[in-house]
Amino acid sequence: MTDDLTIRVERSFTAISQESWSRLSGASKSAPAIAYNPFVSHAFLSSLEESGSATAETGWLGHHLLLETDHGELIGALPGYLKNHSQGEYVFDHGWADAFERAGGRYYPKLQCSIPFTPATGPRLLVAEGLQRLPIQSAIAESLKEVVRRLGVSSAHVTFVPEEEIGVFEMDGYLHRTDQQFHFINDGYANHEEFLETLASRKRKALRKERRAALENGISIDWLTGRDLTERIWDQFFKFYMDTGGRKWGRPYLTRKFYSLIGERMADDILLVMAKRDGRYVAGAINFIGGDTLYGRHWGCIEDHPFLHFEVCYHQAIDFALSKGLKRVEAGAQGEHKLARGYLPVTTHSAHYVAHAGLRRAIGDYLARERADVEQMSELLAEHSPFRKGERQQED
Repeated sequence: MTDDLTIRVERSFTAISQESWSRLSGASKSAPAIAYNPFVSHAFLSSLEESGSATAETGWLGHHLLLETDHGELIGALPGYLKNHSQGEYVFDHGWADAFERAGGRYYPKLQCSIPFTPATGPRLLVAEGLQRLPIQSAIAESLKEVVRRLGVSSAHVTFVPEEEIGVFEMDGYLHRTDQQFHFINDGYANHEEFLETLASRKRKALRKERRAALENGISIDWLTGRDLTERIWDQFFKFYMDTGGRKWGRPYLTRKFYSLIGERMADDILLVMAKRDGRYVAGAINFIGGDTLYGRHWGCIEDHPFLHFEVCYHQAIDFALSKGLKRVEAGAQGEHKLARGYLPVTTHSAHYVAHAGLRRAIGDYLARERADVEQMSELLAEHSPFRKGERQQED
């Protein structure tokens, strides 16, 4: 660290100035060097904390790294949390924790540098607009290792890192991990029908049939955003979230207050796709609208209907993205069933600094094998995409 730059760890996100944070690339629509990512916005991160969703009580104690000049100007940042568990992360390290603790080590607490409960790739090494990115990013990555040593914790994990940032971490000795998601890539389609025309005939017919079947039983679809997102709508969506989340995870992560806060602070960045039957909403999915990407997050329902999940979460997301000229749809973690619906395998990245040399060596060996497996699986899945030969989308 140079004499005129310092790293400060801030535990409360609400103590960070919204104005200074908005100057970081990717965190605001007014800082356009990197496409706006709603999950690293001040509105989203502060709402997680203020709503009681990501707090010390839930095992997410804020440890946000702030790189500042000697005048206190924020020029770089990395959102982070001190954690005593590995829940809500979507990059699984439970096996590492078990192995280390069986060997007499102490894996928790650890530093988790990610967006809580959000398996979406986005900028992690945030740099103020107009500054040289690489030196500041390198300073943040190096400082994170120093924070690990100072706190005496086992490790730091930076997950869902953009591919263009992973090299910064690797140069600084971090371990590189890969995984896989399924994204829809907009190749300039005018509408959903034009997209369908690029699919093999059998796949195209199957999806048209699936979409018709999803809307049987008198179901209609509404897109709600901006002023549409009233407290009454959030009450209904939260009921879906609790019902489905309770069955899927046991204990849903987000509080009802969280939805009120994001509805107040970032309503124009939110799309609810809601399914209605007999005059009432019976299912819905929440999406976040970025500068060039629609991010599908979670869905819920209080009635089960064939194919409705696929329609609400995947087909409608494509419709919206094409109508707004967005480049892609990220449909969340895992899910090979997305492949048949035009979502292609995409590699995701994370960076891990492990303080203990023996554990670092063992994890490094494992990750080398895992990366090869992920690459092989991606190639295999791509060969089974629904696109006609010669018209398959290519991930950029």
